[in-house]
Amino acid sequence: MTETTDDLSLRDVVAALERLYPLDTAQSWDRVGLVSGDLDQPVRRIHLAVDPTLAVIEEAKQAGADLVITHHPLLLRGIHSVATTTAKGAAVTELIVNDIALYCAHTNADVADPGVGQALAEACGLSGTQALEITEGQELGRVGDLPEPLGLAEFARRLHEALPRTAGGVRVSGPADGTVRRVAVLGGAGDSSFEAVRASGADVYVTADLRHHPALEAREEASLTGGTPYLVDAGHFASESLWLPGLASRLVTELGPAAARLEVHVSQVRTDPWDFVLGAAAPEHTQGDHA
Repeated sequence: MTETTDDLSLRDVVAALERLYPLDTAQSWDRVGLVSGDLDQPVRRIHLAVDPTLAVIEEAKQAGADLVITHHPLLLRGIHSVATTTAKGAAVTELIVNDIALYCAHTNADVADPGVGQALAEACGLSGTQALEITEGQELGRVGDLPEPLGLAEFARRLHEALPRTAGGVRVSGPADGTVRRVAVLGGAGDSSFEAVRASGADVYVTADLRHHPALEAREEASLTGGTPYLVDAGHFASESLWLPGLASRLVTELGPAAARLEVHVSQVRTDPWDFVLGAAAPEHTQGDHA
């Protein structure tokens, strides 16, 4: 690939990403930043996705992408081989063989302003939000008020319409006609933040990956204090994919005139791992099946 004086380099794009999502704002356990690529290689096409799966990498390759930016890290935990006998090894090999750089912005994107939390808050109909909690000195999650109260089923229906379609849809715990005004959100897995949610006074908590015991205990505690917060599990992939269009816009703006020849695309691959669901129940007191 021949570089011209008009080409952006990977170094330029990485510098812009790290201005938007500083590495030192990531949580201490996280692994963010550049995973593969030569900082001097030209970048003309960027592919954005939630997960660096083999399907996403193949999509990027077919699109002629020079750089893939994902939310979730490829190498969060230590590995001892990149042989193609494993999925991670095959992913690393595909990236390197095809001269595709990979960059991950994870918890540093979660805590950014705007970031993953604001994107989910906007999908819920919130504006003017504040941090749900402070973790390692960084604001995590958002909490705010709806312009007007909604029934829980209607609130969940509107959120469902704003999210990408997944097999699991949106799971809800609480009465369909329960009143929702104050909303707490945390994209991705959020069942470790119930204490902060209760302290926020939220009527409903929108997050993902709610496990049986933490969710059941949260609802049991709520039954002693008026029934709230209700719970909405929006799905991990769906709740975080909302950030990608904003990332595209912010990155182009940050790069300024140098981005004039840059193409930025959001992946169409659904990296939610589930394919179908049987026996889902629709909410009471609503018309139609929004499961």
